[in-house]
Amino acid sequence: MASNVNHVKRILLRSGKSPYDVVPVERALHEDVFATNSGNLIFSDAAHKILETPRSEVVSNGIATRVADADRINSEYDVFVIPLANAFRPSFERQLERLTQLISKLKIPVVVPGVGAQTGVNYSADRLKPMQPTVHAFVSAVLDHSASIGVRGEFTERYLRDMGFRDVDVIGCPSMFLNGSRIDIRESGRALGPTSRIAVNGSHDAVRKHKLGKIINRAHARYPHLRFIGQNISEARQLHWRDLSHQNASLTDIPTHPDHPMYGEDKVRVYIDPVTWMDDLRGFDFSFGSRIHGNIAALLAGTPATVLCGDSRTLELCRYFDIPHRMLAKAPFDLDPADLCAEADFGPLMRGHRERFDRFMNFLDKNGLENTFTHGDSGAAFEARISTLAYPPGVRPWVGADASTMGARLNWLQSQLTDLTDQNTQLQRKLAKSTLPVQRSTYQRARSVVGRPIKRALRPSR
Repeated sequence: MASNVNHVKRILLRSGKSPYDVVPVERALHEDVFATNSGNLIFSDAAHKILETPRSEVVSNGIATRVADADRINSEYDVFVIPLANAFRPSFERQLERLTQLISKLKIPVVVPGVGAQTGVNYSADRLKPMQPTVHAFVSAVLDHSASIGVRGEFTERYLRDMGFRDVDVIGCPSMFLNGSRIDIRESGRALGPTSRIAVNGSHDAVRKHKLGKIINRAHARYPHLRFIGQNISEARQLHWRDLSHQNASLTDIPTHPDHPMYGEDKVRVYIDPVTWMDDLRGFDFSFGSRIHGNIAALLAGTPATVLCGDSRTLELCRYFDIPHRMLAKAPFDLDPADLCAEADFGPLMRGHRERFDRFMNFLDKNGLENTFTHGDSGAAFEARISTLAYPPGVRPWVGADASTMGARLNWLQSQLTDLTDQNTQLQRKLAKSTLPVQRSTYQRARSVVGRPIKRALRPSR
């Protein structure tokens, strides 16, 4: 038998983009490279770094699930790794079904590191009962291809065990192990004051259903250097394009909306890349809010952070990693981040990190995956390559009308117009050569020749 010692394991990773892909802002927003929430790139980039060793190559698969790709994946890759966040939720059920269909057709190992269920902070699974068959089918398919499934915390473990699954490992989220077995949080011991740089984050739901909007506004009045960091693609488009077409635009109490005073004061950002996100957060004194990965980004940068928990997905991760947290529903509207910072104890988080890291490494070993910290250079090559890349800065509010502000946007729009014009010319040529029956309408012929994606462009004006 031929020696296989030099074989490089090819790992297909479900992620919006590779951490090595530098994508201009306009294209990133047009293509939604971070799959709606930029927090997704925090854990997928961490998984990429952790799994990249001298004997493994990691390739991003993108977020779209194409069941027809199963044969190609079987022939080109040795393992499929699927980092997920709160995937066990009703709004993700269709994507979960497609993933199950794809996994069922694969002949290679499939590893899921850190999936979670989403419900309220009371940990009741009642709202998840209608999708239980979908979750059961997905987990069954995964366990047919791996030794165990990794979950984010205590609630998701109980949820799956109540369905009868036993090969369930609580491992948290890969994002927390981006820097390996140590995590160091800077604690100055000084109280926050008017000169402190504070980052705040939060979802539209937290602003709409809870009192986070009032908390942010009070903090804005007290701290001149407060910055809101959004994560949704709709927020990024509001900042860069002032695009108010998304349903989220109906909420004006969130700082990413052009009507909010923090928008006009340029105190809002959305980051396309975790690298620039964490680099910026290193310059802050404290971070707080309802976004789990927004605050994990701060912790990875060494910045103290407290999570305001509004659901099980944030609560179980905070409990597992000993991240300082409060229940959002019980927080007063005049909550002062200085009080959060003063009461936060990062000792349990840092002292327990090594044990949690070892548990995650054991999960990877059990599932046949090497990691850079045990089998490689601890990510040195990854970091060196990242350092040579010029990522775009965080997306800022569009508050100016000067030529430099307008130029990049107009140039991109012009290039899009040119590309669409060229595509339209080619499509018209195809239509002219079409041999389809004359009685069919132009729209019907266009759809038959080139498909659904361009039907709107070719629909006759009325």
